[in-house]
Amino acid sequence: MNLNIFFSPVSPEAYEGIYAANSFFRSIQVYTDIIPGYEEADIAIVGLTENRGNSENGGAERAADRIRSALYRLKKGSGAYRVVDLGNLNNGHSVEETRLRIKEVCETLIKHQTLPILIGGTHDLDYGQYQAYENMEKLISVLSVDARIDIEPNTEPENEGSAWKNHLHEILVHEPNYLLNYSHIAYQSYLVDQTVPGLLEKFYFDTYRLGRVNQNLTSMEPVIRHADMMSFDLSAIKMDDAPGNMHAQPFGLSGQEACQICWYAGHSEKLSSAGFYEYNPDWDNERKKTASVVATMVWYIIEGYYHRTYEDDFESNDFIKYIVPMPSEPSVLTFYKARKSEKWWMEVPNPQVETMKERKSIVPCDPSDYQMATQGELPDRWIQNHAKYL
Repeated sequence: MNLNIFFSPVSPEAYEGIYAANSFFRSIQVYTDIIPGYEEADIAIVGLTENRGNSENGGAERAADRIRSALYRLKKGSGAYRVVDLGNLNNGHSVEETRLRIKEVCETLIKHQTLPILIGGTHDLDYGQYQAYENMEKLISVLSVDARIDIEPNTEPENEGSAWKNHLHEILVHEPNYLLNYSHIAYQSYLVDQTVPGLLEKFYFDTYRLGRVNQNLTSMEPVIRHADMMSFDLSAIKMDDAPGNMHAQPFGLSGQEACQICWYAGHSEKLSSAGFYEYNPDWDNERKKTASVVATMVWYIIEGYYHRTYEDDFESNDFIKYIVPMPSEPSVLTFYKARKSEKWWMEVPNPQVETMKERKSIVPCDPSDYQMATQGELPDRWIQNHAKYL
């Protein structure tokens, strides 16, 4: 696929004055004159300038280069970088056309085992990110980090400027359906219609309030590890740390917590795309604090990627297998613990496993799930995942 027709070069303003050999900018290939090849890259940064999906957030079209300006000035992290920056995706005649371009680009990158990192634009663009998986013959799990849950029942369908309020609905009703699981992290109850979390739970999807995330961020690691796709709305980060979002709230994730989530995501071998949306430079402070926070988040997802341990052979000596007898059906639960990373997984019976390519019945879990099983109780995580297969 020739990507030249899709992209424009990175603005020189994003990298002017960067001379250090160990800088992030000097450690990757950037589209300045010639677009770099993506075929052998591990990671590809894609800038988005589309903001018509949120008429309230004009200015998001300049987000990508502002984030780059901060990112490029960071130091190179671990690993032998094979990272390219493809520049900014050219917008289509409509939001829908831009989404289709995002789909084509992400689908191409994912099929080449290149992780696309989308920066800039409005949150409704994650529908294009989701559509990239349509032809991959597998069910996927989506993770959204957002202060709101973007299912707005009164949104006018013909008003593309309000698409950011209802893009999750588009994902949920998309045909063909290849959504196995949807998890939502850090929503704030006073910003969400109280019927929405219950509606998602009826589909056995997971929603986690901000308070629970703040209380125990490490408990979110298995949730994040389960995702093929991450969509991050910057409104999830509190205003003091990320003022560059018109919907920023006094409460939210800290910048440090956001970076930890990105580390977990990057470190997961399952994650194959990530998007960071709704940064608006017009709302940022003079020191461009939000741009620095997002740049550091991108840095951490890349750092996590280059620390991946590729633990997927559950029958190898890399894992300890635990078989826990249960007092009723199922008669046993099986858990796996990785010797190196100490991460946990559990088996969930899946009668449909032969009907869909690569559909897994071994899901990430937490040590607390194992402890619950040893006490004769079925973990909620097991019940929810099993229900999806029935």
